[in-house]
Amino acid sequence: MKYLLVALAVLLSALLPGSASAYIGPGAGFAVGGSFLVLFTALVSALIILVTWPIRTIVRSIRFRKVYARSRIRKAIVLGFDGMDYTLTTQLLDEGKLPNFAKLQEQGCFKPLLSTIPPISPVAWSSFQTGVNPGKHNIFDFLTRDRKTYAPKLSSTDIKGPLRTLSLGRYQIPLGRGDIRLLRKGVPFWKTLGEHGIFSNIIRVPITFPPEQFYGLQLAGMCVPDLRGSQGIFSFYTTGTDGNGDNTGGEVYQVNRTGNHIKAELSGPHDPMLKARVGLKCPFEITIQDATSAVLHLNGATCALTTGQYSDWIPVTFKASLGMKVRGICRFLLIAAEPDFKLYVTPINIDPDKPVMPISHPQVYATYLAKRQGRYATLGLAEDSWALNEQRISDDQFMEQCLQTDRERVSMFFDALDNIGRGLCVCVFDGTDRVQHSFWRQLDPEHPAHRGSYQQAAEPAIEKIYRNADKILGETMKKCRDRNTLLMVISDHGFNSFRYGIDLNRWLEENGYLSLTENGRGKKNLAGVDWSKTRAFAIGLSGIYLNLKGREAQGMVDSGAEAVQLREELAEKLQGFIDPLHGKPVIKRVYNAMKIYQGPYKQDAPDLLIGYNAGYRAAWETAIGEVTGQVVHDNVKAWSGDHCIDQSLVPGILFSNRMIHDEHPRLMDIGPTILEMFGVPVPSHMDGKSLQVDGSGQKAIS
Repeated sequence: MKYLLVALAVLLSALLPGSASAYIGPGAGFAVGGSFLVLFTALVSALIILVTWPIRTIVRSIRFRKVYARSRIRKAIVLGFDGMDYTLTTQLLDEGKLPNFAKLQEQGCFKPLLSTIPPISPVAWSSFQTGVNPGKHNIFDFLTRDRKTYAPKLSSTDIKGPLRTLSLGRYQIPLGRGDIRLLRKGVPFWKTLGEHGIFSNIIRVPITFPPEQFYGLQLAGMCVPDLRGSQGIFSFYTTGTDGNGDNTGGEVYQVNRTGNHIKAELSGPHDPMLKARVGLKCPFEITIQDATSAVLHLNGATCALTTGQYSDWIPVTFKASLGMKVRGICRFLLIAAEPDFKLYVTPINIDPDKPVMPISHPQVYATYLAKRQGRYATLGLAEDSWALNEQRISDDQFMEQCLQTDRERVSMFFDALDNIGRGLCVCVFDGTDRVQHSFWRQLDPEHPAHRGSYQQAAEPAIEKIYRNADKILGETMKKCRDRNTLLMVISDHGFNSFRYGIDLNRWLEENGYLSLTENGRGKKNLAGVDWSKTRAFAIGLSGIYLNLKGREAQGMVDSGAEAVQLREELAEKLQGFIDPLHGKPVIKRVYNAMKIYQGPYKQDAPDLLIGYNAGYRAAWETAIGEVTGQVVHDNVKAWSGDHCIDQSLVPGILFSNRMIHDEHPRLMDIGPTILEMFGVPVPSHMDGKSLQVDGSGQKAIS
């Protein structure tokens, strides 16, 4: 039935008028698709689905009847709340603030869920979907290093432009499509289900961009870029003097006011048809009505703006050379109209109605959702924590972003539940993670972000987002009354306070393992490091790499006995590292990747993984390869909680409507468990094991 709905959406999209579309490779060019070809292909694909659906259904029923006979369930629902913490959940349960979670615990069970090493979202969710350790799926952090330049780069996706172009003066015509490649290895367990005739609907699970083909539907999650190819660049416009200074994660523009009018531009991707890197612009105008309202004029349309209220998602069209157009969407927030004008604009998301990149499988699934519920956030990290860190939006305005994103996700999730008769449905909600990152300071009176002015919140934001999760669970449980549905609620890790950032590269420098060039301090991307004198360096949020010969471009450490000895030496020294400012041990445990990982990709991992103690994490500067002048930094940003610490300190959650008898379930066990419940053999390469789940149907949830 779901395929029929999507097919109808394809037909609808194909028959509606629209402009020519373009396929963008972020920062790397695009390939042009003529509108006629796009419409024709979509129409033919939809017709094929409609015509062959009954035949394929009959064939599938016959072919996989043995699997269906072995299955202990008809449906499995996995509800993911990113970062939901076991200890905090237990506390709120005891206080009676999570009644639906309490009800689910009574029906089945509630247990801590062991995360990965390191317990970082892209690593953990990759192990969840593949059932293997990081040595087999190749994701070890948000970031990895470029082996040639040592600069940090995204670990999950590689995006390149077309290999060939046709040169015509100042223009370049792409010949072929760009290459967007998922770097996560391994096979998601829902693909294995599909090979045995079990349908899956996978919504916003992290590290699924670009989407892979399988028997089912998927909307990609974390690491989907914005229209400019970044992980999210906000814009801020002001007539005041607060437009000066460096802004991480965003761009600030000083604008002039003439009477009641302000003219400005949105910044888009580079014009892919030009040889020169010329950024596309989309002009807009603001007419100020009074102290609390204004009118936005954009692309020939108008939108009323009220201070403190987000606009709906507004389509944005960038006009490129040779008549091409690039479409995106964004939301506007009028911060103030007078005396100083202040306007915040979200990162420009890919438009799900007519996406210029593959954000769903099949590609039209994103369009189907947009037709059904309206436009929605597609950016992997849709909640703009950097705008909050830079104090461009307030706590309440950030919280509204998180709740709005969750509301969009609810519509997608319940649509999937209503239309899946047999199979798997997985949906991950990000609000719990983003809110804990940004509001842990409300739970920690000693956090440096308070700067001596702590005030207890009447209703902590974290409690509010947990209550929101409980509400979502309650609505989900109403749809899981039958005895043949397995419901699991999971998180990828827990949370703790992030008070102090540790500049690992400065520590390596002080201990003689890293050397800087003259004037190299403070340069980003490790550009200030003297590689001829450096044996180890840090990049990202969790690891230290050895500067190995034959692996790194300017390696100086032999990969044999010298590397083995250096790993052991560094691990011993780091585990004895005491914070000189606060007298506390910084690191709980150091993990040797060569010992803890198994698989063909462990050689690509950081040589050492740092399991920090509570309160500590890699410094912001370490993540981007900037060496500062001190090891320990107060973290004064709103981003005050984190989970990039030792896995033993941040267990996730596992609820189920059936009793699970294992005492120490792991995140990587969830996939094998669902395979076994559906009667599908667990592949031998999986490291996860099927949990002992009660096989008899439970009483219907009342």
